[in-house]
Amino acid sequence: MIGVVLFISAFALIKSSSQLSNEVIKEDRDRWRKKNRWFGIIFSLEGLLIAIAAFICVSTNHLNLFVPVMALIVGAHFFPLASLFQVPIYYITGTLLCLLATIVMLTFPVKIIVSDHQIMAWWVSVGFGSALILWGTGVIVCLRGFRLLIMAQNGAENNKVSTRL
Repeated sequence: MIGVVLFISAFALIKSSSQLSNEVIKEDRDRWRKKNRWFGIIFSLEGLLIAIAAFICVSTNHLNLFVPVMALIVGAHFFPLASLFQVPIYYITGTLLCLLATIVMLTFPVKIIVSDHQIMAWWVSVGFGSALILWGTGVIVCLRGFRLLIMAQNGAENNKVSTRL
């Protein structure tokens, strides 16, 4: 449900922001091209590292390590994104994901037995913890996006009024 709300909010934000003036985007076209290229490199590297981690975990018969290692990779990819897009909350997100995976691996048992059912404690803990961290990040980024949109819309209205005067 949270994911659906975030998706709808992001869609509404994109749709509303597309109605703004494109003047700033035209001036910064080259800068945004470079940022988008770096985003593609970072995202591709993340995917490649996750694939390599999966291969190594399966090949060495340590599949239990895969989810925490994946959380470390996903967390680490937020650091260059924070700098690239100047979104400081991404530093917190990356730190929390890396800390979560590390703390779980150092303090939790790999698996637990509950009523004759084996539960992968690392996977469940890291999975739910990561979901909460990423949902929280999504909510914060969405709220900030709507706040910036309102500011831009108010600025555009003020410019229209001042040009009419």
